[in-house]
Amino acid sequence: MIFSTTKLQMPEKEKALQGRSKSMPVENKHAVKNVPIQPPFPQGYEQIAFGLGCFWGAERKFWQQPGVYTTAVGYSAGYTPNPNYEEVCTGLTGHNEVVLVVFNPQEITLEQLLTVFWESHNPTQGMRQGNDRGTQYRSGIYFFNEQQRELAEKTRAAYQAALTENNHGDITTEILPASEFYYAETYHQQYLHKNPGGYCGLGGTGVCLA
Repeated sequence: MIFSTTKLQMPEKEKALQGRSKSMPVENKHAVKNVPIQPPFPQGYEQIAFGLGCFWGAERKFWQQPGVYTTAVGYSAGYTPNPNYEEVCTGLTGHNEVVLVVFNPQEITLEQLLTVFWESHNPTQGMRQGNDRGTQYRSGIYFFNEQQRELAEKTRAAYQAALTENNHGDITTEILPASEFYYAETYHQQYLHKNPGGYCGLGGTGVCLA
């Protein structure tokens, strides 16, 4: 992932890779939590998706949070139906590497999850995160309802103020309605649990969300 030559420009929709109609088979079991990673999920639980660089380290950050029921990594916010990892890495699918987070709002709030999101990466870097360069490493929040959108935008403004005070640049995070989530290959799911010494490029700015 570190040596990606992915393009730094979003592709035009009509020039995106064709993809396929059949979804990728994935093992429906969280390797850490021993619960499903695919719906249906328990009644009353909520979903949100985050992009904050390489999804290996990002997923671990969220599955460690109390109140998170399950997590999964996949591809979203692009054009190509049912892409595979190699296709996403070309930069010609438009997809981001994202983490789907399913949580119990009685045990952890969306604001707490957003705090983890903002503080765990540098949201000012555009189409990269650290040494990982490409459109699939962009910062993004993909909401499932208007309340999530409002809180995402509110915390973005608050974090921008904190970043500005600490001499950081402008946030480039996209905040968009959740689109189709395509599950990544099974070997990517809970990757850092299966490969404890694996690569993790996750790193924040050191600035806290007030």
